[in-house]
Amino acid sequence: MTINYGFMTLSNLQKYILNKGLESRAKTVTKAVLKKFYATKKNQPKDDDQLNIITKSVERLIKKGLVKGIGIKTAEKWFVKEVILTKKGLKKAREFLGQQQELPFSKKRK
Repeated sequence: MTINYGFMTLSNLQKYILNKGLESRAKTVTKAVLKKFYATKKNQPKDDDQLNIITKSVERLIKKGLVKGIGIKTAEKWFVKEVILTKKGLKKAREFLGQQQELPFSKKRK
């Protein structure tokens, strides 16, 4: 499920990354922490697929300017080990925490 906020559509994993970054004191998150996202899922992807999905989600967040990646650069590509929230990412993560889900209750009048 994805939610569209203005110009940005973020997946549940991307929201999880932003929330974990907001929770940590240094605003950094390692990939080991991000793998815990799949611990609660019933139908988990394979370990290799989990890392690929996490890597793609992190790269998309980097493109949107919500996080910065820290890792090793080789001749072909980057290997991101951890991510740091940017100011824009902090703001977006705080937005997610501030929003409440509306429940389908009907008001009863007496």
